[in-house]
Amino acid sequence: MAARRKRNRQRRRRGRFGGLYKLLSFLIIFAALLAGCVVFFRVNQVVVTGNSRYTTEEIIAASGVEIGDNLFLVNRPQTAQSITRRLPYVESVAPVHRLPDTVEIHITECVPAAVLPTEAEGWWLIDARGKLLEQGDSAIGRDLPVVLGLTPTTPSLGAATTVEPEQQSRLEGLRGLLTALSKRNMLDGLGEFIDVNASNVIYFDYGPDLTVAVPTAGNFDQRVFSLQRVLETFQQRGEAVTGTLDLTYGDDQARLLTDRWLPETTIVRGGSPDGAIPADSGTVPVPPDFFGGGDQAVPAPEDGGQAPAE
Repeated sequence: MAARRKRNRQRRRRGRFGGLYKLLSFLIIFAALLAGCVVFFRVNQVVVTGNSRYTTEEIIAASGVEIGDNLFLVNRPQTAQSITRRLPYVESVAPVHRLPDTVEIHITECVPAAVLPTEAEGWWLIDARGKLLEQGDSAIGRDLPVVLGLTPTTPSLGAATTVEPEQQSRLEGLRGLLTALSKRNMLDGLGEFIDVNASNVIYFDYGPDLTVAVPTAGNFDQRVFSLQRVLETFQQRGEAVTGTLDLTYGDDQARLLTDRWLPETTIVRGGSPDGAIPADSGTVPVPPDFFGGGDQAVPAPEDGGQAPAE
């Protein structure tokens, strides 16, 4: 009986400390694994993809990642934020850990879409979202359209464009238009100006001899799709599209007027022989009711205005 009682006491003692032994064993194993990661998984190389404007060295320097850093301690959100903050042309960053010793950084770069002039802060390149990419003089971005009718407030490199409250709807309209054109890879067709001076209509130069009018607010994807279909229709006919294409009537209507709308503002650009963008000869200011009617009705698109999947 005495031996049996002794064995029972030993079992109870082991059961009482069994949980503690398991916890200690787990902690010891975890500490050993962690120490192994710290010692062995060191960054030996940094690979950068998707970059064209910035060199690999510039992106690595902006990331803050250094050879010898612990791979698992490289903070991916912090790395992405550091790059986008220091390099304004970077739109997005996707850092990835590649075992055993590599950090891969994939870059998506911003595409300049227009030029935004200011009175005191020079001229700025912006992307479709309105991000300020680069500052220069009037010669900057000579192949890009000039935005008329916006006055940026306190512009700074890499920041989003901001304006006074009374111009906010115009800025949002500009972003919507540029984004819709970007989705359909149609930014290259933009000409010399995007005029947002009017409160309800955006006029922009598209192609060699065409001005397009769209509402300041609305379905820009549909309007750009309509523009694309009109251009395709005239191309199939072998005819040039000239004049003013009015897309302000609605999603299902488009009218082509023979007279071309042009801005009254003279756009002075550095580096040109005469210092200004040439205007068509014989043009006169357009009256406010210019879009009251149309010379030629254009067939409406039939298969929707959704942009193709990227």
